[in-house]
Amino acid sequence: MTAVTDLPSQHASHLTVGAKAALITVVVGAICLALEGVAPWLVKWPTAWELPATQWVGAFLDWFLNGIKPAMRLFSDLMAYPMYWANVLLGSQPWPIEPIDLSEPIEPIVTPWPLVIAVVTAIGWYLGGLPMATLGFLGLSFVLASGYWTESMSTLALVSVSVPVALVVGGAIGILANEVPRVKSFVQAVLDVMQTVPTFAYLTPLLLLFGFGPVVGLIASAIYAAPPMARNVMLGLERVEPEIKEAAIMSGGTRFQQLFQVEIPAAATQIMVGVNQCLMAALSMVIIAAVIGGFNDIGWEVLLTMRKAQFGESLLAGLVIVVFAVVIDRMSGTLATERKRYDQRVVWAILVFTALFTAAFWAWLPNPSELTLLDPVAEAVDSGLTAFTQANGPWLDALKNNSLFYVLLPLRIGLDQAVLPFTWGFQWTPGMSFGLFAVGAAIAALMAWRGHLTGGLVVLILIGMLETGISNLPWPFVLTGAAALSFVAGGWRLAALSVGLLCTILVSGLWERALLSLYLSGAAVFSCAVVGGLIGLASAVWEPVWKVVRPICDMLQTIPLFVFLIPVLMVFQIGEFSAFLAICAYAIVPMIRYTRHGLVNTPEEMMEAAISSGATEWQIMRDVRAPYAAPTILLGLNQTILYAFAMLVIAALIGTTGLGQSIYLALGQADVGLGISAGAAMAILALVADRIVQGFAEEQRKALGL
Repeated sequence: MTAVTDLPSQHASHLTVGAKAALITVVVGAICLALEGVAPWLVKWPTAWELPATQWVGAFLDWFLNGIKPAMRLFSDLMAYPMYWANVLLGSQPWPIEPIDLSEPIEPIVTPWPLVIAVVTAIGWYLGGLPMATLGFLGLSFVLASGYWTESMSTLALVSVSVPVALVVGGAIGILANEVPRVKSFVQAVLDVMQTVPTFAYLTPLLLLFGFGPVVGLIASAIYAAPPMARNVMLGLERVEPEIKEAAIMSGGTRFQQLFQVEIPAAATQIMVGVNQCLMAALSMVIIAAVIGGFNDIGWEVLLTMRKAQFGESLLAGLVIVVFAVVIDRMSGTLATERKRYDQRVVWAILVFTALFTAAFWAWLPNPSELTLLDPVAEAVDSGLTAFTQANGPWLDALKNNSLFYVLLPLRIGLDQAVLPFTWGFQWTPGMSFGLFAVGAAIAALMAWRGHLTGGLVVLILIGMLETGISNLPWPFVLTGAAALSFVAGGWRLAALSVGLLCTILVSGLWERALLSLYLSGAAVFSCAVVGGLIGLASAVWEPVWKVVRPICDMLQTIPLFVFLIPVLMVFQIGEFSAFLAICAYAIVPMIRYTRHGLVNTPEEMMEAAISSGATEWQIMRDVRAPYAAPTILLGLNQTILYAFAMLVIAALIGTTGLGQSIYLALGQADVGLGISAGAAMAILALVADRIVQGFAEEQRKALGL
């Protein structure tokens, strides 16, 4: 490091912004390590300096929530009626309607299941013709054969009530932000917070307001599904052509008429995309909602079978949710993007035929709850899993243990603590640490001599982080590094925002747990960036690869969060490695899609210029396509980061520590202060990472003149 810091003074004035930021970070880190023995507070924030933020938040929220609880309980009672009638309509709740108690076990169906299948099939025909009708028919037939029909209809009832609520609330918020520019920035900030705060965090206050039961799950789904609708309404109204707005004004219409008769219809395509995202968000909440509103629905079945380690049944129930997600995604996506509609006579023919068939064979219709057509499949999965793990147990254990001992654990606690005779066969010594830092300093000096000072300093920083461990990083080093990255990405304002937000975590007593969350999500994001980037590159270069990868990405994007836990639990059981794999499986898709999209959308004139200059395929990829795709790839990295944080809390159920575990424990203990504080801390980490990556993407766009 001395070779780097003792650069000639004539070169110091020519340091780039990135080099200066990296140099300051290196100096701060070196000071912290050098003074660790005499000033331990430089490494670990003293407990005496912590503020009782969790208790303050809990006391305030208890006071506030108790004040509005009567109004919220009234709203809950009102929402019980549409919830009940949706269950009756879909055949998962019997008559009479008194008393309304959705927590009671569901009785045998009332509405015939063939009619529900017919309606979905008819809608599929109307929107997409024979392929879409076939998808709807086969999807609902799978649900019927699974034996989870009644539970699935309860879930569909929850979605059918929560989505309209989310559409109304989200649409109103989007229109308000469009009509009152002064509140637009505030609304966007609130939406950012809502989409970065883990869902488990705001379940705790909902429990205090509404208690347990299906209605609170309905409200949680509506809250989670509203932001995508609001964002798309705002985006759609912003993109209405000025000529259309001027024509509406010139026609003499009132502002109400301009908005609802001209601008909203003109933005209909984007708004329908919001409807699609709203539906998918509500469906992804069904298992989470089952945690606090557990009743006889498919989310509860997934939770119950997972807890019993009945992985065959759990996978079957999870596949039912996936089928719903695929059918709803395809139909709502077609409704948003396609204008063609198919013959309505076929729709009526399907409905009339099914009604006559149901009436004729009413007495012989089987009770769908008693169907066991796919039970042998679930039993085969369980027995096959048992045989697989028994046959491959040593190999699977070796993969898990090697990944933990040689990759994840050093990243978490550092080489000086992770390298032990039990795991590595030898003990890490201070001399080894000195040698590692000496090698890092030599590499940094060599790179600086070759004109890559910033890269050399970054290598030195990474070596220091690996030796120390992310969970043991000194807090001044973390704050300085975040400020440096933020300054390079977006200037002093972003740097001040990042440091200020991170300081709130530091003084709240959640710093150690935040570093644990940062470690696991960072490891997952890095893995997704490397693997997803390579898959995206291969998909861009070879079209047959994309034909295989695309349907896999489509499937992964429609699977609700909880379902990702099932396969990793089946193979690797509970543990940090299983949580890591689940996070990677969920977060890798944006990296693949954005990488491919950026690489295949290079302007034709740039490609022609490169080809005419005699550049090889590799040179074109390295010097033309990759630089042009960099902003898009960075946006993919941004989405991967947000996906990883979203999955981190869910993964707390199978073995993670840190903020995710605190949020889940707070939910079980109804500790609203801890739940909100830990959720806010995780949202801060996600928000800071989001702003930094967006800043780098914006800089790259400016450099390209975009």
